[in-house]
Amino acid sequence: MSFVNPVNKSICLEQVCESNYQKLLKLIPDLMAFKETAIGLAPHHSTLHLEIIERTPYTLTVELSHSFNKNLAPAVKIRVYLDAHLAEVLSDHARAGVAQVFKDPGLSREIMNYKWRLNYFLQKWLDHCLKKDYLFSPNAEALA
Repeated sequence: MSFVNPVNKSICLEQVCESNYQKLLKLIPDLMAFKETAIGLAPHHSTLHLEIIERTPYTLTVELSHSFNKNLAPAVKIRVYLDAHLAEVLSDHARAGVAQVFKDPGLSREIMNYKWRLNYFLQKWLDHCLKKDYLFSPNAEALA
């Protein structure tokens, strides 16, 4: 896969996070209605799993993952900023969160590059999921 490296990454990162927010709500229109978990089904495609990790008045933290032979990957932890209409990746199945990777806040260029890669991945994954026409409903296993 080619590496996209925009010149003004901070502006592009904000645009990607705005786009991810819109795509996430298009993929999961009832996102705010789900209490704990939900599953997304699409004919002839692997199941998507949604877990609500944290809910505050202005944010929602979720984990979204595919289920491949009982493996949940990629598992992407996303913070949804409800007031700002942004969705930002906190970590994914292969990469830890920014705070765990970068202990020195002075490494702003490296932090920006890291955040860019996480959020650009989410953008492409959401595009893929949207093409498959997933429909989400509460996870029946979690209700039992």
